[in-house]
Amino acid sequence: MTDTIKNRHTRRHVLAMLSAVAAGALVAGAPQLARAESRQQLRIGYQKAASTLVLLKAHGTLEKRLAAQGIEVKWAEFAAGPQLLEALNVGSVDFGYVGEAPPIVAQAAGADFVYSAYEIPTPEAESILVPKHSAITSLAELKGKKIAFNKGSDVHWLVISLLQKGGVGYSEFQPIYLAPADARAAFERGAVDGWAIWDPFQSAAIRQIDARVLASGSGVVNHHQFFLSARKYAEKNQAVVNAILEEVGKEGQWIRANYKEAAAQLAPIQGLDPEVIETGLRHYAHIYKPVDSKVLDEQQKIADTFYELKLIPKKISTHDAVLSNKT
Repeated sequence: MTDTIKNRHTRRHVLAMLSAVAAGALVAGAPQLARAESRQQLRIGYQKAASTLVLLKAHGTLEKRLAAQGIEVKWAEFAAGPQLLEALNVGSVDFGYVGEAPPIVAQAAGADFVYSAYEIPTPEAESILVPKHSAITSLAELKGKKIAFNKGSDVHWLVISLLQKGGVGYSEFQPIYLAPADARAAFERGAVDGWAIWDPFQSAAIRQIDARVLASGSGVVNHHQFFLSARKYAEKNQAVVNAILEEVGKEGQWIRANYKEAAAQLAPIQGLDPEVIETGLRHYAHIYKPVDSKVLDEQQKIADTFYELKLIPKKISTHDAVLSNKT
């Protein structure tokens, strides 16, 4: 009887330890997304293509500014905006930078965030590319063709808008949902007819594999970029959010005055030639403004279209995604 009790106790102890080890392994597997426990942390989600934030991280100016307040900055890298906003939705990041479509999809999925600032229009920073020797020369010729792009990203909106301009309905082409690296691989081997992509990947494909721009976003989309904050974080830490935006603004000013130096610093981080990066940098404005009603109205047009195409499950109001004391 005593041995049985001891054995049961031992098994329970072992199972408890195994559970603890498994839990520890899960936490260790995603250290960038761990929640702050002992001290205040600011968790920023970014993409490698988000050059302003990448340079802000590299220069360490935000860390220096917030250290005096006892705030530790943690950075988490994501492949694209939709993945970043999934993390924001589950509370793994507090602040991030994404294109115009990901917030629409995230808000429809119940993500509780607010628009904190936006970059003025940068339509040349994205396009639909076709292979150099492709017979396709017009948007209308994309009817029935395979187009690769990251689902729910800003190029999703670009594809919708450009095809509409070319007289091609959303049901009249074949979307191939791929992240940038996989999309480029499919594009290079001829598995897709076109590729909708943003800079610096756009400039890299043009320079490295002679991809041809079929149509950019110019005159069709704004291609705004947004800084978003988790609502609860913004409500409690507006001074911190303001500090981030001030430092981002300074970084943007530095980039505009130092394109070549910025490109040289980004090259080893983004794994691209400085010339490619500089071309991409010049397609962005690096000028950021507080979110206002006009830009929210423009976001609403995207939201309404996504709902009509059944790309999101419910209607949303983009004006709901602001702090109560904001416009």
